[in-house]
Amino acid sequence: MPRARKGAARRQAKVRVFKKVKGYQGARRTQWRRVQEAVLKAGAYAYRDRRNRKRDFRRLWITRITAACRMRGTRYSILMAGLKAAEIQLNRKMLSEIAIVDPATFDAIVEKAGAATH
Repeated sequence: MPRARKGAARRQAKVRVFKKVKGYQGARRTQWRRVQEAVLKAGAYAYRDRRNRKRDFRRLWITRITAACRMRGTRYSILMAGLKAAEIQLNRKMLSEIAIVDPATFDAIVEKAGAATH
């Protein structure tokens, strides 16, 4: 009985991987070993950065809220403690949006938070 070889299956597997490196430059697009390394690295970076994106956005929201608080003569930490005391459940994303889009509402939120801390 002849030895079984991968044949078409190996080629199809390579084609799938080569499609992932479309747009890469040089050996990272043409040489099989470099292609495998590039796909592996790209996957690792994508996995890592899906988590880092959440981190980055949280930092942005906190920075925006901090700036809005300073314009109103308070601090971020005091605002957040006041929101917790007043049982106002707004996440940082929504707070930063309110601070930018509707400053009057943000003023009211800061007032309630300030009243709850005293």
